[in-house]
Amino acid sequence: MPAHERVYQRLRAQILFGEMAPGQAVTIQGLAGALDAGMTPVREAIRRLISEGALMFQGNRRVSVPILDASSIEQITFLRKTVEYELTYRAAKQIDRPTIKQLEQIDAALDSAISSGDVGDYLRQNYQFHKLLYEQARASVLAGIADRLWLQFGPSLRVVCGRFGTQSLPDRHKDLLEAVRDGQAEAAGRAIVLDLEQGMDQIAAALTRAD
Repeated sequence: MPAHERVYQRLRAQILFGEMAPGQAVTIQGLAGALDAGMTPVREAIRRLISEGALMFQGNRRVSVPILDASSIEQITFLRKTVEYELTYRAAKQIDRPTIKQLEQIDAALDSAISSGDVGDYLRQNYQFHKLLYEQARASVLAGIADRLWLQFGPSLRVVCGRFGTQSLPDRHKDLLEAVRDGQAEAAGRAIVLDLEQGMDQIAAALTRAD
């Protein structure tokens, strides 16, 4: 993997899983040191992440993770409900048994993370569950949109975990898996919408408390 791609993936993961908090400003030089990388690949990674809405340039060689406002949350929720429903619907119509088994294993690991209060592991397992599911839709354009949306709300979800704890985190995966096993594509789509609505509502509530 080229250096610029490696740096991009590492920085992207830090943002996605909330290791960089919304509003937290960092210098390009500081990122280069933290990632043990040269300035050129760091700048390229930052450029890509700004274009994806995951970072914003603040001037004076500083960047930060955007803080979502009510309008952004509303728009992201609308897009997620539209895109992720369709991805789930398509996936449920063609998913195979080995992949369902993989999803069940990821969900079990996610349950363990919730029980133990491991926020970092919860975020990673939850992302992996959705990513694997959406890959089964074989709709790369829609999956790409969903992935960019996750990159924009992921840091705020980490804030939710810190304020509400893992026990109240969204998990409608059991309903989803039951629908997928039964070949009920519409029911699977409805389950994913309920799952994401709960998470986005909690992000909105955390934003309201912060205000």
